[in-house]
Amino acid sequence: MSQPTETVHIKMVVDSISFRKYTIKVIEGPDRGLTRTFDRRQIFIGTAPDNHLVLTDPTVSRTHAKIEYADEGYRITDQLSKNGITVQGVKIIGAYLTGECRITLGQTTVLFSLGTDQVELAIARESKFGGLLGQSVEMREIFAILKKVAPSEATVLVEGESGTGKELIAEALHQFGPRRNKPMVVFDCSAVPRELLESELFGHVRGAFTGAIRDRVGAMEEANGGTLFLDEVGELPLELQPKLLRALEKQEIKPVGSNRRVQLDVRIICATNRILEQEVENGNFRRDLFYRLGVIHIQLPPLRKRPEDIPLLADHFLAEMAEGKAPHRLSYDTMERLKSHSWPGNVRELRNFLERAVILSGDSDGSSSPLDLPGPTRLGSLKNNQDSDEILQMDFDAPFKDEKLRLTSTFEKRYFDRLLRRTEGNISKAARIAGIHRKTLEYMLKQQEPDL
Repeated sequence: MSQPTETVHIKMVVDSISFRKYTIKVIEGPDRGLTRTFDRRQIFIGTAPDNHLVLTDPTVSRTHAKIEYADEGYRITDQLSKNGITVQGVKIIGAYLTGECRITLGQTTVLFSLGTDQVELAIARESKFGGLLGQSVEMREIFAILKKVAPSEATVLVEGESGTGKELIAEALHQFGPRRNKPMVVFDCSAVPRELLESELFGHVRGAFTGAIRDRVGAMEEANGGTLFLDEVGELPLELQPKLLRALEKQEIKPVGSNRRVQLDVRIICATNRILEQEVENGNFRRDLFYRLGVIHIQLPPLRKRPEDIPLLADHFLAEMAEGKAPHRLSYDTMERLKSHSWPGNVRELRNFLERAVILSGDSDGSSSPLDLPGPTRLGSLKNNQDSDEILQMDFDAPFKDEKLRLTSTFEKRYFDRLLRRTEGNISKAARIAGIHRKTLEYMLKQQEPDL
């Protein structure tokens, strides 16, 4: 039986947007026939398994394209892909999509079609929920969901890469939930040896196995009345999954070596850096447990897919590190370079990078950017994962003038191509970043692409 709980009022203003569902069908390429209908405001397409539409075409980049709904309609943008995108036969960096159009990525062509069914999406105005920060629409969508979910007793499954802040979601749900004055226990399924997982999770009695010299309360019983956060639940062995499912269904456990059952009243929040649905298909995770854990299913996007959150996060971390002094300031150019990095370690990597830079700067008054430093802390040492093929190769057998002209032309083409991809085709913004006049940039682009 649930214990009396305290109702927590969460102050948050939530707006809503309405858009139509859409379908993407592969009509040419290795995945021909693959069809997906989406009710999401934003999707990513590529070969990486964390994309919403996953393709197997080797000419498609890991994260090739983004489609998102904005006030003006549905817009597709190139995500620094190797082979680019064409819409209705025209090569683009960013473009708005019509009701039905053909999109080519590498050697794959898909048909984008707008449906008639409407989707209503809640978006929080605030850029903070508990310890989570984010001003991107993606994060504010999640904040609106968390506002609704926190007061409930629903089981929540959070999927996301390492360093994205999954534990912060669990903490926020507990903080704003009805069990806030009860314990929150964190159990990392990946940090416990396989042979000890059952006893650590469910407990054991004295003599249950060699070395069990006394009774031990497991994590589930320790969290009784409160919240249990199962981190990296995707690492749970198959043989233990039915026992966890039974514990959730019956709200009771049987410690290892015991004949008695212990009644529980626990809210479960889980997290994993795996794509659990894919693990189900691969036979590594039970389907029934997946559905039981994912009553509420939250997918936390990686930092590289929400670069607009980086200024807010960077300013927050630098203010924390200032310890009451004037925080270090970041120039516009430095912030843009931070936003262009892929951050494989996500928010954790960003914080560690800034902390290291501040420490090494030795600048107590915060008057200079902590990132303008020599050595490995320089922002220039950060590399975009998709830029490895962009190194200019020199031909030392060619005449100097010819090779210089070729390299200059190649550099300009690649530089402005990347710059326009970053700014999603915004020439004014690209010119400002490059430090040249808009008319100059337009002229240089015209020289490269006479048909522009």
